[in-house]
Amino acid sequence: AHAATTLAGVTACNEDSQIGGSIAQDGVAIIVDTSFQITAKTVLSDSVISRTISQMIGCVDAPGYGLLSSNVVTQFMPAITLDTAGVKLEDVDSLKLHFTFEKTGFTGDSIAPMGIEVYPLTKTLSTPIYSNFDPTGYYDASQKLGQTVYNLTWSSLPIAEQGTTTRTLDISLPQSLAKKLYSAYLENPASYASPTYFSENVFKGLFIKSSYGSGRILRVSKTVMNMYYHRTEPVAGANPPRDTTIVGIGSYYAVTPEVISNNSISLSMAQSVKDAVAQGQQIVLAPAGYDVELVFPARELIASYKSSLKGLGVINTLSMVVSALPIENKYEIAPPPNMMLILKKDKDSFFKENKLPDNKTSFYAAYNTVGQTYAFTGLRQYLLDLMDKDEITDEDVTFVLTPVNVSTETSSSDWYGNSSSYVTGVTPFVSWPAMVKIDPAKTKIRFIYTKQTIKN
Repeated sequence: AHAATTLAGVTACNEDSQIGGSIAQDGVAIIVDTSFQITAKTVLSDSVISRTISQMIGCVDAPGYGLLSSNVVTQFMPAITLDTAGVKLEDVDSLKLHFTFEKTGFTGDSIAPMGIEVYPLTKTLSTPIYSNFDPTGYYDASQKLGQTVYNLTWSSLPIAEQGTTTRTLDISLPQSLAKKLYSAYLENPASYASPTYFSENVFKGLFIKSSYGSGRILRVSKTVMNMYYHRTEPVAGANPPRDTTIVGIGSYYAVTPEVISNNSISLSMAQSVKDAVAQGQQIVLAPAGYDVELVFPARELIASYKSSLKGLGVINTLSMVVSALPIENKYEIAPPPNMMLILKKDKDSFFKENKLPDNKTSFYAAYNTVGQTYAFTGLRQYLLDLMDKDEITDEDVTFVLTPVNVSTETSSSDWYGNSSSYVTGVTPFVSWPAMVKIDPAKTKIRFIYTKQTIKN
């Protein structure tokens, strides 16, 4: 056993009282117990709710990881108002699908040519929507709107982008679609006021397909459709009178959290990963690959705690630091940036109902790249709640480690310049390839409690 004990004497407040006399003979012991371990196994997580604004497009065959491909179905949030001052329907010139991504926002080979095709959705998307969503029946393959072939080499980029940290990729869409969207607004501006009405009655969205190539997965952080138009205005004070042409760009349609955007993912794990799992290793692989299921020794903790008490006791803290080691692979695919620890029975409902971690049965931790760990530090309330139950079942102690995206916001500073951040959303990790090896033997549980010691 790895338990440390610290003693502190307690002085009686009234030596003549019976209670005071008994406390005077007692002390306080602070117990630090690190003798408990988890048991764990790798489990498939091949279908997760993947609604996200971080779109993943392409296909990559990554040795040491697997073959991952991802297409996208997405709706768009319309602008509430469009620029109609002096702009007629015939002044609308074109429409472009515009992807923005970080300079390092890809996995794979920057040189490999990759193809993208775009189709209109013919059926309205609905939720919940999962990573294995099949777009068949939701688009018309004969109605291709646009396509492009691209790579990410420095020389292929526009001059304006070569010194920046973000990159862009444009796909030209038909002028007829631009005019259809503009005409819908002119006829009924209210049709743009609601994203639900817009997606059901004006424009259902796009199917964005990786058409060929297996060299790269692109991680798109922002997706918009830009409308290009011109309007003609008279030049004020010109003699003789003449007109000038003003060119405009409107980013009227964007992928936002309010609309449905889904990465349709296909993943085949590398044989080396399958072999490691078959040999008993515990691996988390994302997106929609492997989770790790673990049994937390809560019953053993409670039994040990109760058996050590001869008087009063108080649980101080309970934490678990999970050992999480990077896995060697060709494209330096790293561990997930955030991991959730949640009761297995609650996992599906947690994501369906857009819940937040409650620090009772669901917790999250960021990856520590130096220590190579995920530290779940607030498990005390979970144990206290279990102690109130008449019976602790297997469901109460069976957890899943699953990778997640965590959205946070920072509150405004107070008078002293302090600010705080809080979690606004937790979703399954479907943004880019990630994997990590969990080591149960090196995972540390730290249980600290205080107990009254009785002096004979």
